[in-house]
Amino acid sequence: MGQNRQMPKEEGLDHSLKLLKEGYQFIINRRHTMQSNVFETRLLGDKAICLSGSEAAKIFYDNDKFKREGAAPKPVQKTLFGEGGVQGLDGEAHKHRKAMFMSLMSKDDLQEIRRLTKKYWELAATEWEAQKEIVLYEEVKKILTRVACEWTGIPLDENEVAHRAEQLSDMFETPADVSLSHFKGWRARSKAEDWIEELVKEVRNNEREVAKSRALHAFSWHKDHNGELLDENIVAVELLNLLRPIVAISVYIAFTALAVHEYPEKAKSLKGGDSVQLQWFSQEVRRYYPFFPFTAAKVKESFTWNGYEFEKDTLTLLDLYGTNHHPDDWENPDRFEPERFSEWDKSPFDFIPQGGGEFDIGHRCAGEWITIDVMKESLDYLVNHLSYTLPEQDLSFSLTEIPTVPQSKVKLTNVERII
Repeated sequence: MGQNRQMPKEEGLDHSLKLLKEGYQFIINRRHTMQSNVFETRLLGDKAICLSGSEAAKIFYDNDKFKREGAAPKPVQKTLFGEGGVQGLDGEAHKHRKAMFMSLMSKDDLQEIRRLTKKYWELAATEWEAQKEIVLYEEVKKILTRVACEWTGIPLDENEVAHRAEQLSDMFETPADVSLSHFKGWRARSKAEDWIEELVKEVRNNEREVAKSRALHAFSWHKDHNGELLDENIVAVELLNLLRPIVAISVYIAFTALAVHEYPEKAKSLKGGDSVQLQWFSQEVRRYYPFFPFTAAKVKESFTWNGYEFEKDTLTLLDLYGTNHHPDDWENPDRFEPERFSEWDKSPFDFIPQGGGEFDIGHRCAGEWITIDVMKESLDYLVNHLSYTLPEQDLSFSLTEIPTVPQSKVKLTNVERII
């Protein structure tokens, strides 16, 4: 049996404010300073362990060693995930709830979301042609709100689109904010849960017809691992766990447009709409640009790994952004190279922009396939079906803001469809 060793430790009473200040680079900075993929710090007044790299990710996603229940801070639950959602479940409850989401990921379901994405890009582009300038990030949030609602069976009137897009985006734009913006995110979630909960009641009371293939129907009638219908609020939380992440793909699409602009030589391979090239480019956007900074769990039972002791109930953070840029796992990680995915072995632990592990039994995001398909359709439309000008603007982005997008949110002028 290997000898235990002292885990590198950051001194100080608490480093929560530093985490907020340093954002995506909090774990990376300390990994470099301590020359370790594992270290101890203090967050929210308690001991916390930070992990980075694929080997650490394998341990983090071992369901015998880590649990999700109680790991996400309350402010994040109250804006990003909602209370009682699949992200905070473990064991049989998690497996059963996750299956509910995975049932929506059939070949036909994914084909439908691709169709809807193309449909609503085309409708939006028709409107953009008449406008002097558009802000792509804001426009794509509205496109994806339409896509998400139609795909899940949620009714959406035209005069609601802007309001619902703002409501859904407030949930992912504010979770790490400790200012009044966080209250805005909390209020948006509360109002959105009320909106969806009312629809669930109507479905259960046979007051609203919805196709059985749609999530609104499937989730409304889903029974938990004990054979009981889910509470109406939990159904609302889980439906929002489909709607919100689909709208959040707008962050990636803003970065996709930035990548096309910054790496025109790489973008040349996308002309003609080759699916493989679109896939590699989209995957490299997800690896290279920031999205989620890290994810949280708690130690299930005390254990030792690589000589380091992990005590029961210790908060543990896995660095998602840092793992996607880790030199142990990626050659030239700070270069934008879509072709690297021609040789990627599809490991569930080194490429984890939306979390890692296995889809069915683990905590890997069930909607990752949706993300990739929506990004590919959007990239194809940008490159092959749209002409536009990027006027002078500030396209820089901050690694201290969570989440981050280009400062200008990508302004486009002279937009025309290519027919």
